[in-house]
Amino acid sequence: MFTAFARAFKTPDLRKKLLFTLGIIVIYRFGAHIPAPGVDYAKVQQCIDQADSGGLLGLMQMFSGGALLQITIFALGIMPYITASIILQLLTVVIPRLEALKKEGQSGTAKITQYTRYLTVALAILQGTGLVATARSGALFQNCSVSGQIVPDKSIFTTVIMVITMTAGTAAVMWLGELITDRGIGNGMSILMFISIAATFPGALWAIKESGKLADGWIEFGTVILIGFVMVGLVVFVEQAQRRIPVQYAKRMIGRRSYGGTSTYIPLKVNQAGVIPVIFASSLLYIPALIVQFSNSQAGWATWIQDNFVTGDHPYYIATYFVLIVFFAFFYVAISFNPDEVADNMKKYGGFIPGIRAGRPTAEYLSYVLNRITWPGSLYLGLIALVPTMALAGFGGANQNFPFGGTSILIIVGVGLETVKQIESQLQQRNYEGFLR
Repeated sequence: MFTAFARAFKTPDLRKKLLFTLGIIVIYRFGAHIPAPGVDYAKVQQCIDQADSGGLLGLMQMFSGGALLQITIFALGIMPYITASIILQLLTVVIPRLEALKKEGQSGTAKITQYTRYLTVALAILQGTGLVATARSGALFQNCSVSGQIVPDKSIFTTVIMVITMTAGTAAVMWLGELITDRGIGNGMSILMFISIAATFPGALWAIKESGKLADGWIEFGTVILIGFVMVGLVVFVEQAQRRIPVQYAKRMIGRRSYGGTSTYIPLKVNQAGVIPVIFASSLLYIPALIVQFSNSQAGWATWIQDNFVTGDHPYYIATYFVLIVFFAFFYVAISFNPDEVADNMKKYGGFIPGIRAGRPTAEYLSYVLNRITWPGSLYLGLIALVPTMALAGFGGANQNFPFGGTSILIIVGVGLETVKQIESQLQQRNYEGFLR
């Protein structure tokens, strides 16, 4: 693998792509440390040392590479783009116009991408306004004595400038991601997401070592590293697992030429939904705590939510989190993979599954197989998201946003595998052995 990396840098065009991508990453991380105008940087750093972020706030902090709580120009990171992409993907199923654009091929995809950019800017304005309002009120850092002073000037002009700056930062991040896709090694937004999450690893791991008590914290540190390697191996194994459904295309004569007669397969991944169910479940579970936080209610329902749905290690929270992940896994697979559409396309081009009649029986068979493999995939997602919370609860107060938690590990492994495969494909075009053997 290291030999292949060396060969990649020896190839002129691939070396330019890799260096260009590294340059964009440096710019992205530099922007994540530039404070937004109107922010008292010293007060922010003082409050960050006492911060205890979790839920949706912790999720956004992870996707921003630690820039959210520091209120930098890239504070929102790529979270607005991720949210916009998910919303457009869901709307494609229910809005006929978007569904028609999706079927138009490259031109339709370009149009949907343009809509995603517009929605990203709108969401950035909304999220930036919410972040600035929360920071001004002092609610961003609950346990900090100077939380109300991190934005000294509370005038409307300063607030508007901060929101515009953060929105422009989100647009710049989106542009950097597209530059990596066009001129770098590809998968620009995914690579920026990978970098954002990986940037939080060293600090979180060192905090575990500092808070440890066995052998000056090195026992806890080594245990967490070991568990992390085991989890990465498990995630790689499951993410690569797939059910291959064989498809045979009948031979057709068009004029004097023969077409078809080939064999292929439909790859159905065990984890067909990816990391989306974990993000949905985390976001939904944070809503009750958010309502209680801003309502300041002392009623019985508010106290019950505070006791059961704020800390990630409570049995009610764990059970609800697991059930929501399983539900959203089936929900997302149902809207992202249409067996009827796949069966119709196969029938149109003369394809069939051996032993299954074309048309409706093929759609029913695909739906049956998809449901069968989605069950272990959804249970796997739930376990990956919850095992770190329970097993690492004694190491620095781990939660679902812990570096070796479900969301971060799934994204790190998924993006890492895809990037390695892209570099490998370019190496194989030059008769190199590649990374994966």
